[in-house]
Amino acid sequence: MRHDIDLGGVLISPFVAYVLAALALMVLLRFGFSRIRFSRYVANPPLAEAGIFVCILALLIVLF
Repeated sequence: MRHDIDLGGVLISPFVAYVLAALALMVLLRFGFSRIRFSRYVANPPLAEAGIFVCILALLIVLF
């Protein structure tokens, strides 16, 4: 279990760090999605990307 992050006396939940890491990974994945034209393969691209974001976030929480 990760401990709270201390930024200038303000304690930040480890969940925030996981969300930021998942967001960074999604930014990288979006470049790949645009190259393969991801929107052609799914009916609702924003919903599919949100689902992928949740999956990445869950994997980060479980693995780290």
